[in-house]
Amino acid sequence: MTRVKRGSVARKRRKNILDIASGFRGAHSRLFGAADQQEKRALACAYADRNNRKREIRRLWIARINAAARENGTTYSATIHNLFENQVYLNCKTLAQVATPDAYCSSRIVRAINRKMNLIDR
Repeated sequence: MTRVKRGSVARKRRKNILDIASGFRGAHSRLFGAADQQEKRALACAYADRNNRKREIRRLWIARINAAARENGTTYSATIHNLFENQVYLNCKTLAQVATPDAYCSSRIVRAINRKMNLIDR
């Protein structure tokens, strides 16, 4: 077998890892071994947090809709149930966007749906 000189390939790989880890603190930005481990961990956490962000945003939507619903004498689950019973296809994101800046509009939606279901007085 012929000898393969790979110094330039190894240097390029190490430089790439250290460039990625340039913002890390202490030895994690200067030493290749520590930087390599930290970079792998950072990528794993970034992947997990992209999924957690979706979960957190959905929880925020539900909290906002629930707050608007409780101002009108009902709950989140009853409001969502009544929406689908009346074939009003507003998803959680849309309802939360309406409920946050415009309390009057969201209360009109909730009252109209609950009035149809005869849950609250006219």
